[in-house]
Amino acid sequence: MKQETMMKEFDQYAGELTKKYQIPGFAMGLAKDGQLFYESDFGYRNVEKELPLSSDTVFGIGSITKSFTCMAILQLQEAGKLSVHDAVVQYLPEFKTNDEEYTKQMTIHHFMTHSAGLPPLTLLMGALRKSIELDPRFEEDEKKENELSKIPCIETYEELMEGIANAEYQLFGAPGTEFSYSNECYALLGTIIERVSGIKYEQYMKDYILDPAGMYQSVFHLEELDGHEDIATLYNSRRKAEETIVFESNNPWDAPAMRAAGFLKSTINDMLKYSEIFRNNGKVGSAQILTPKSVELMTTPYIQCDPDKYYGYGLTIVPDFFGYRLIEHGGSIKGVASQLNMIPELGLAGIAFANLAGVPSTQLLYSAFAEQLGKSVYDTHFSLKEIDVSLAKLKEYEGEFVSGEGAKVRLHVEAGKLHMDSDGIHTIIKPIAEDTFLVHIKDSNFILRFKRNEEGTIVRIKFGYRQIPKVK
Repeated sequence: MKQETMMKEFDQYAGELTKKYQIPGFAMGLAKDGQLFYESDFGYRNVEKELPLSSDTVFGIGSITKSFTCMAILQLQEAGKLSVHDAVVQYLPEFKTNDEEYTKQMTIHHFMTHSAGLPPLTLLMGALRKSIELDPRFEEDEKKENELSKIPCIETYEELMEGIANAEYQLFGAPGTEFSYSNECYALLGTIIERVSGIKYEQYMKDYILDPAGMYQSVFHLEELDGHEDIATLYNSRRKAEETIVFESNNPWDAPAMRAAGFLKSTINDMLKYSEIFRNNGKVGSAQILTPKSVELMTTPYIQCDPDKYYGYGLTIVPDFFGYRLIEHGGSIKGVASQLNMIPELGLAGIAFANLAGVPSTQLLYSAFAEQLGKSVYDTHFSLKEIDVSLAKLKEYEGEFVSGEGAKVRLHVEAGKLHMDSDGIHTIIKPIAEDTFLVHIKDSNFILRFKRNEEGTIVRIKFGYRQIPKVK
């Protein structure tokens, strides 16, 4: 494994990508056996004031928060206060979906593994609505503003459960059978933590995970940082004509009903302390945060979420990352592109942060790990070999797919290739296996798979960890 300054290829690659995607500030740290041995930063935590980045700069971590939520659930299981195999309605009797029988079968485990069967819904936008409305406005945002105004505000867990009960959707199948990423399920894990522990979710995190682990710069509210000024300014981007404009937008989004799904803020130093829990059988320093058994439960591959990845509890597991078992998770929300990687058997951990969403932090940390393992930053751990697919078969894949979260994917065949349009990005996607395509966007590789019903008709795509229904 490479060490110290032997990362010239990565430094060059990261410099190219940060410039290409106009990333205001990118910071990364790697640790071996708990010791920070490599730091890399490009740009600034605040571009206008040229404020530098450090391993104590506070960034949002987005959905990496989900692993903290699962850790709390497992602590409560260790204390005998719940079991992950308990029915959700045992703790949330008011929780309802449009299928009463399936609702009764949903367990905490199903929520933790995104396998309850819930499709992507609009409710995160409802929970975020008040903070989104404080963002700067531009002419081209008018349509988005109108769409947002139609979504009811959600401020409490009760309103969230009411939203799930009243939304129009079809469950994807019996609990435990279908993976589709659900922020709503993770938000409700926060509700269960509150009801079982008797204290607020954020307070539980501070008392039982953050403080014992020595993560004193990790907070849900920046006001708690008490004079710590090393905080990344948030940036956003918009398209105008053919140009991407990056601008300061230092209004953090918040969703009180959904904090358990992705709203913690942290630093490189704090997150490397957190990674020790998985390297060191649940211990950080002298504090035993989890039992070794609970660490094993968190990192067990329960359900496939991509051809090369499985979901554990708030973490994804790549069984073969250049011959090693990689534990990882990313996070994305306004002003946040984060990625946590760990190979416990090598004692290797890394965290990467950017203060702009939609940029390749995940790819950058993956490439840093590849270089540590003696590979090129351009190498991938899974096969990208294109296969031949007939034109008739390609035509089967055409259609429009729309999720409740707002994702829209249009697929059409042109000149013998399958083209994809999504979020203003147009790309050709390549077949690499049966009903499976490689999508290369922003220097990152993603997998798109087609889901068929029993009759063999395509009904959904699996993309970005979500199942997105076909609408036409």
